[in-house]
Formats: sequence, C-alpha cells, structure tokens
Amino acid sequence: MKCRKWDVGVCSWSLKTDVAGVAAAMKKLGLRHVHLGIRPAVEDTSGKVLAAIVAQDWTISCTMIDFPQEDYSSLDAIKATGGIVPDDCWDRNRNLFIGAVEVTAELGVKYLSTHAGFIDESDPAYAAKVRDRIKTLADVAAGKGVMLLMETGQETAEELRAFLEELDHPAVGVNFDPANIILYDKGTPVEAVKVLGPWIKHLHVKDATRTKVPGTWGAEVPWGDGQVRPQAFLPALEAVGFAGVMAIEREAGDDRFGDIKLAAERLAAHGR
Repeated sequence: MKCRKWDVGVCSWSLKTDVAGVAAAMKKLGLRHVHLGIRPAVEDTSGKVLAAIVAQDWTISCTMIDFPQEDYSSLDAIKATGGIVPDDCWDRNRNLFIGAVEVTAELGVKYLSTHAGFIDESDPAYAAKVRDRIKTLADVAAGKGVMLLMETGQETAEELRAFLEELDHPAVGVNFDPANIILYDKGTPVEAVKVLGPWIKHLHVKDATRTKVPGTWGAEVPWGDGQVRPQAFLPALEAVGFAGVMAIEREAGDDRFGDIKLAAERLAAHGR
C-alpha cells in the first residue's frame, strides 16, 4: 500500500500477537511492510521465533528493540526507566541491543530502532553518559551494516538535533513519531520534521491530542483524529525529502486492528 510516494506498513507490537498472527493481520490489511519488534527473537535461544520470521513473505522496513525495565505508567516513570539510561540495567540492555543487531543483520534489515531514553543537555555528565552509550551501540550496529534509529520522545526536536550534532555518528538516525511530540508536549510535528529532516529514516503513523494538565500524558487517538494534522504533516515530510517507510503504530484503544485499517485507508486516500 502506498501513501503518496511512501510505502505503508504496520508496527508488529501494535497487533499484540505472535509472528503468525502478525502475518495474518497484514494479509487482511493488504500491507507488506512491517516494523518488527524483535526482542522475542533475541531472547528465544531455540531459534524458533527467528525461523518463523524468516518464513514470512513480507518486507521488514526496520526492527525494534525495547527494554524490560521500561515503565510507561507516567511521564516521571518513563523518564526514570526509559531506554539505556538506568545504570543498573545498562549491561543487560547493551547485551540485548547487541543481540538485536545480530538478528537485524541476519534478516538483512538496515534499520534498528529503540527509545534511547530521556535526553537532558542541561546536565553535562548525564548527557555525556547517554552520548557515550549511544556511540557504543552505534559502533556495534555499524560493524554489522545496521543503522541505529533513535525514536522521538521526551525531548524537543531542537534538543534531539543538538544531541545528534554533538554525537556526529554516521550510524545514528531518527525514527520519527509525530504523536510522541504531542504526547510528551514537546512541540508540533510539522516544525519537528523541519528540524530533524536530515536524520529521519523511518516513520511511525500515530496521532494524539495534547494534554491539558502539564506533566501528564496526552491521549493517543486514531490517525487523522488528533493534532498531527496529516494535511500539513505529509507535505512537510515531502519538503524535507523523506524517503522511508511509514509504519502504522497503535498502542491504545479497544480495536487496534480496526484503527490500523482506518489509518491505512486514510493514508491511501492521501496518496490519490
């Protein structure tokens, strides 16, 4: 399926099922591209999960590795537990990432995304720690021909750009999630695209409304019903030359499949 000139896929974890279930859902949706969560394949020592993935007739646009300690129950909780930041989890998370790189390379996939965690340039020691860890992981990825994609999240686009410019690593890019900009109340997606354009390699199709209570989550809503405003957002992507895959992500609601189908239909309508 196409939206303008971009291929459209789905985030596997949004479907909350196994490899066979993801394949069946993709067939019903008419989608061939998938942003694939691969922690199950990394942790499965039998190799059965990886074999099931290899057997599928789909295109993996990007893989994704999450980390066991991450707590999204509140903004404060994810700030403390997100990504590669917690010191007591660093050794385990580094090893998980290394395994994810190996699986990604074995699958012949170019991109591996992750939430790096909260970036805070106001604390030099903290910022240096995060940059050092990202560089360590990016070096591992580069050694296997893989690019690490940091997902937009708790920082503004300007803060993430400053981090990326300071890091200056050829194997680090961005998986752009427009809804996260709104959910974390960190600006507007259209302006963020303009700031991060050179680094955006992959995209999440997700929508949200901004919180009315500072310090709390916004609300995720079906694509086109929130404040991303596709009529302005999609042209902004074109303007910065985005050439990647758009993967529909839905992490809320009582009918994820239905909402993903609706997003695919609305994206196709934009492509006409």
